[in-house]
Amino acid sequence: MAVTNDLATDRRVLRHAETLREAGYEVLLLGRNEVHTKHNRGWRFYLEFNIALSKKLKALKPDIVWANDTDTLLGVGTVSIRTHCPMVMDAHEIFPEVPEIRHKPFVKWVWRTIERLLMPRCDAMLTVCQSLADYYKRKYGVDMVVVRNISNIQYNVPSDTTHSAQKTLLYQGSVNLGRGVDWAIDALEYLPQCRLAVAGKGDLLEQMKDYAASKPWADRIQFLGLVPLDDLPAITQTADVGLVMLEDMGLNYHYALPNRIGDFVAAGVPMVVSDLPEMAAVVRRFGVGEVIDRLHGADYETQVKTLAKAVEKVLARKWTDADFAEAREDMNWNIEKQKLIKICSTIYC
Repeated sequence: MAVTNDLATDRRVLRHAETLREAGYEVLLLGRNEVHTKHNRGWRFYLEFNIALSKKLKALKPDIVWANDTDTLLGVGTVSIRTHCPMVMDAHEIFPEVPEIRHKPFVKWVWRTIERLLMPRCDAMLTVCQSLADYYKRKYGVDMVVVRNISNIQYNVPSDTTHSAQKTLLYQGSVNLGRGVDWAIDALEYLPQCRLAVAGKGDLLEQMKDYAASKPWADRIQFLGLVPLDDLPAITQTADVGLVMLEDMGLNYHYALPNRIGDFVAAGVPMVVSDLPEMAAVVRRFGVGEVIDRLHGADYETQVKTLAKAVEKVLARKWTDADFAEAREDMNWNIEKQKLIKICSTIYC
């Protein structure tokens, strides 16, 4: 299994690897720390990574090669074609539509060309939600199995989820462009009873720290940095409100179904989410939080006040563990993992 991320933070990849190991497969994970490159970002990194990845995979002679996202597809696909080894691809997102490259036509063309040439060659494909599966079906005519980002962690959640007088808003995930961390910082002006905890790192982490420090309410903001996966559940279940706010910045964010949606459901934490199709559908269907209007292009102050009002509405309700029972029954990793096991057993009997 190949991924350009740091494996310590890619929960979907780790969850899939653990599931397949339990099913009897020997799984080797290759991330950015295992495939060494001179560069850490930009086109040089991706080119170096995929060349080094193909060499490493060819030497390993695996029975199945597995690409996580488009940015590993070239290295994995090259080995699959040369050695006739079955290839699986897991599309966590629409990679050519990530905010960092969606306005770079040539870069998008390169990644889309790789997808167009190699996706139809995959022996099996999976993705995180039906919207992405439908997108890739329209784009390249490929069929994808939906394996949702469902937590495999068992939380010990009390029947009464009431916490302390000061309420904790939790953002967990990458601190990157369009993730709404700045909205959350500014929303605290209208939420004097709340504190904000930010668990994660990313391209904008230092910028967000400086921005938070400039606010009179900076003492109510805590940046936890990169939290080890084993420690994250304890932090998640202490939150009063989970924040999952994405700007509608292209198709990649538009169709997102982040890991933290499943985490908050499993931990019994009500959410405030952006009105984007997949995440809003979960909250509306199961009544596990509030959906705020699409904020892309709106006046910034309106965005902030909208968020604050949604948080107040969530906090005004007394939540119990029973409020999440239906969502948990549906968002069950025991259901999702059977799809994962079937994919491998079908292509490698």
